Amino acid sequence: MLKIHAPPTLIKPLLSFDLSFSSSISATLSPLQSARLHRFRLRRTSIRALVTMSVPKSDSAGQSMPEHVAGNWYSVPGLRLRDHRFMVPLDYKNREASSKISIFAREIVAVGKEEQPMPYLLYLQGGPGFECPRPTEASGWILKACEEFRVRGTGLSTPLTPSSMQQIKSAQRLADYLTHFRADSIVNDAEFIRVRLVPDARPWTVLGQSYGGFCGVTYLSFAPQGLKQVLLTGGIPPIGDGCTADSVYRACFEQIIHQNEKYYKRFPQDIEIVRDVVTFLAESEAGGVPLPSGGILTPRGLQFLGLSGLGSSAGFERLHYMFERAWDPILVPGAPKQISSYFLNTYENWVSFDTNPLYAILHESIYCQGASSRWSAHRVRADHESKFDAIKAAKKGRPVLFTGESGDDFIQLNLHLEGESSFNARGFKTMQMIFPWMFDEVKALRPFKEATQLLAEKEDWPPLYDVAALKNNKVPVAAAVYYEDMYVNFKLVKETASQIAGIRLWITNEYMHSGLRDGGGQVFDHLMGMLNGKKPLF
Repeated sequence: MLKIHAPPTLIKPLLSFDLSFSSSISATLSPLQSARLHRFRLRRTSIRALVTMSVPKSDSAGQSMPEHVAGNWYSVPGLRLRDHRFMVPLDYKNREASSKISIFAREIVAVGKEEQPMPYLLYLQGGPGFECPRPTEASGWILKACEEFRVRGTGLSTPLTPSSMQQIKSAQRLADYLTHFRADSIVNDAEFIRVRLVPDARPWTVLGQSYGGFCGVTYLSFAPQGLKQVLLTGGIPPIGDGCTADSVYRACFEQIIHQNEKYYKRFPQDIEIVRDVVTFLAESEAGGVPLPSGGILTPRGLQFLGLSGLGSSAGFERLHYMFERAWDPILVPGAPKQISSYFLNTYENWVSFDTNPLYAILHESIYCQGASSRWSAHRVRADHESKFDAIKAAKKGRPVLFTGESGDDFIQLNLHLEGESSFNARGFKTMQMIFPWMFDEVKALRPFKEATQLLAEKEDWPPLYDVAALKNNKVPVAAAVYYEDMYVNFKLVKETASQIAGIRLWITNEYMHSGLRDGGGQVFDHLMGMLNGKKPLF
């Protein structure tokens, strides 16, 4: 079904249509080997990316710490909230011998509904490795969800910060530790919480944004008994054997080139400004200028601004206004030209790993099943180097192309139980391109260069998806697919959707990757309507 939401005279009509896949569709992918899950959070946009390095099994008085501690209700405008803390195994395969980690979840309900029996909604945010911002009021999709659900989200699980991870001195030990922070472990965490929190351990609804959608498909593969229904927004992963990162990045580069063309068509004056900045950086001592944090801004680092500027709502405008203030004004005749402190600070705010390095360290591993990534984005970019070489482009007078993400947004896990919703202001990011040189140029990442190299070479990653289980799926699934999503390739999404029995797709170019946030309650309401019969198939 095709619905045109704009007059035909518009240059870019808004497209919106639904597709439904049944179990009768033949699959071309071979089933994945069966395997157990590890844990529930990568981007760890799931619960785990925010956990501690180590958590004592007893408190300071020597008392054993309980598995679950619930706090008292408190308020923000229009919402009532309650905090929960859980002690879960780091390694679910070796549950008895495993150390414990602490996971935080925030329950949200509409005012006056604290004691009402309501179904639970678990929100899985994009990532990996970013916490969910604290809710400050009833608005957006959370307001809509709280009309009928009890929502749960995360945000206070102890983060894996640059300082905390340096407590683990061995690169190999750190790499081994971090293997427990992918989607399989996130799903195990979710099930751990569900059976202890939801009355009678009933199935709950899961809403997965970006990388959270990847986690939702892992949930469908290995723990469908815990699911009542699943909503996916900008987050349907490739599910083939091996490491699918190469196919993702190849498709991504094509979309990035298209987004660059659109950006320079909107702001043609920026072609010369960006070239001038690249030339200045290339001719500077050490090939770049120092950043406030102690890192260095190089031409290839400048290109990384595409991460936030090319794929999100209002990203074009924010990128343009940033380059408007690229240079310090010349107050004294003859003073040397220099990049402004405003520009350098804004750059670091846009491309920051100071508080959440896990996003860079684990990013490519979210695509790995029984194979290594071997720095996939770096290898694939080499095939396009003639187009993405910033210094050569500046010398030859061509537009300098930005790079960016390849599929999602900051993926975090926000648990939403009946009635709780939480909003992540920066949480829409999933498949960013991560390059090995970043662990030299970004100060916050330098201590983890060796551990990240070990993860890039790791081959024995356990499965994240079970194609056979997905082809026999019985859980209702509705997905918002953004036709011009720079982070999740439309063609790859359709290939995966054909392997998930019963999934319904809402395909639209009305929203970008951050549609769940930007659309208020409209995206959430549309997907719920697809599952509850308000939006029939035909």
